[in-house]
Amino acid sequence: MLSIILMSAATQIPRLLPGLSRMSTIKSNKINKLLRSVPLAALGALIFPGILDVGDTIVTGIIAGVFSFILATKKINIMVNILVSSILTSILIYLSQLI
Repeated sequence: MLSIILMSAATQIPRLLPGLSRMSTIKSNKINKLLRSVPLAALGALIFPGILDVGDTIVTGIIAGVFSFILATKKINIMVNILVSSILTSILIYLSQLI
């Protein structure tokens, strides 16, 4: 629970920082790039443990995660990616229970 709260804070701080400071925009490109990458890093930290924990075996999550990554690199719409990856994960879990 604490990790979720900390990751939430990590994603919100970069968004709130410009509004709470006296600067309307951050002029430093390095700081701007860092603040834009924090939400992605936090999202990855939340998703990765879930990938390893889905289904009965670690293989199910890895297959679904790789499949989702391939769809993402092909610039597939995120909602389609989520839907197709969820369906694949459900099928893999169902098949693993049959074996």
